[in-house]
Amino acid sequence: MTTLDTRSEISARDKGSALAGFWRAVSSRFRLRFDSPGGWLRIVRTQAFRIVLVYVVLFALSATGLIYFTYWNTMRALDTQSDQIIEAEIAGLSEQYQQLGMRGLAQLIISRSMHGGQGLYLLADATRRPVVGNLDGWPQNVAHSGGFIEFDYERRMGNETERRRARGRTFPLMGGFTLLVAQDVHERYLMERLFTTTIPWTLGLTLLLGLIGGGLMSYNMLARLDSINRTSNEIIAGDLSRRVPVSRAHDEFDRLAVNLNRMLDRIERLMKGVREVTDSVAHDLRTPLNRLRNRLEAAIRHLGAQSGQAGELEAAVQETDQLIATFNALLLIAEADAGTARGTMAPIDLSSIARDVGELYGPLAEEKGVLFILTPSGHPTIMGHPSLVAQALANLVDNAIKYTPSGGTVRVGMSETPQFVELSVADTGPGIPPEDRSRVVERFVRLEESRNSPGTGLGLSLVAAVARFHDAELVLDDNRPGLRATIRFPHSVTRD
Repeated sequence: MTTLDTRSEISARDKGSALAGFWRAVSSRFRLRFDSPGGWLRIVRTQAFRIVLVYVVLFALSATGLIYFTYWNTMRALDTQSDQIIEAEIAGLSEQYQQLGMRGLAQLIISRSMHGGQGLYLLADATRRPVVGNLDGWPQNVAHSGGFIEFDYERRMGNETERRRARGRTFPLMGGFTLLVAQDVHERYLMERLFTTTIPWTLGLTLLLGLIGGGLMSYNMLARLDSINRTSNEIIAGDLSRRVPVSRAHDEFDRLAVNLNRMLDRIERLMKGVREVTDSVAHDLRTPLNRLRNRLEAAIRHLGAQSGQAGELEAAVQETDQLIATFNALLLIAEADAGTARGTMAPIDLSSIARDVGELYGPLAEEKGVLFILTPSGHPTIMGHPSLVAQALANLVDNAIKYTPSGGTVRVGMSETPQFVELSVADTGPGIPPEDRSRVVERFVRLEESRNSPGTGLGLSLVAAVARFHDAELVLDDNRPGLRATIRFPHSVTRD
């Protein structure tokens, strides 16, 4: 006996530990989602949860309405049946009263009261004092209305008294007497209470189970969508080899994943083709252009500065430099738009980049007679590509110095808000009209005022491409006078 008890205890412990392990595994699986910040809120906001919630509410209201309609029809049928029995009883007693008088009616009520059953009878005088019948007294709150009424009465069940429900009708007689004929409807009353108690619970449980089911469905859909979003973010970060995972369910999400993967394969092939073409162009054009420039410079040295052809060759060198600058700018724009350099993203200090650009362009501003002011504010840090951010800031500063007249001011500043980190360059030049600010960021667009100034029309295009690369925004505002160009980096990309 002791051995059997020991085995039972060991088996119970094993079952308990197994159930506990299973519960820990299930709870840990769901805790990954629900205990995360905004986990429940994310599920509530899903479209699947909203659809299930609407369906559950409509279903609960429909089911409640159907249950109430069934209850109302059932109660109506039972009341009609009771009323017909009561009407028949009253008709029979009235006929006997007309034939036998009050004494005969009293004898008939005594006879029927002794038979038991559901019938209730009470003949009372003008003071509602019982004369004959199987009711101990006149029910409370029952007037001589002559209509159908419901009331509570007490009935002896052996040595105990039970309070029950009845439905009846009063019938006035001569001499101030009143006859009450009723039927015991206590079972119907209990069923009515059961219905009125069950309907709210049914509605509440339906909503609760529907919300739980909606949460589970939303969790499943959110998990599938999270895998797609994670893959999309990795692809945006520059890893074009990533693909959306496909499960074995073969449902609509798997069909969507297959189509997305086919689209990503196609995009990757196109990007590889563009990269190969870009590399070929960079190799086949940039090298010959640099060789041409070197040969032109060598020819200038051989001719001497006093030669008449030296001026033409120097102009050719400048044109070659302009062509190389245009070519390099186009390659940088293409690289930024393609996002191929996202693998080199790192935390960078904007104040350090601003100081480096200031050291580079400070002498140029001083040579032109422009006051160059650098007003760093702290050490705002963003996740970015250092060389691209430096190139964008250099383009903005170069443009500001180029178009600011002598005696003007160029100011480079930084600021940080809860939402953004801003890097701005403000000048006191002619500025850009509001109607042209959306157009100047396009490639090779130059306003009429800058036609005679050196440039390729790609400076602001490169800045806009770098801003898009960092999920930032290039904002051109009026500096009154001049232009204020701001690269607004969102805080979502400013943290590791």
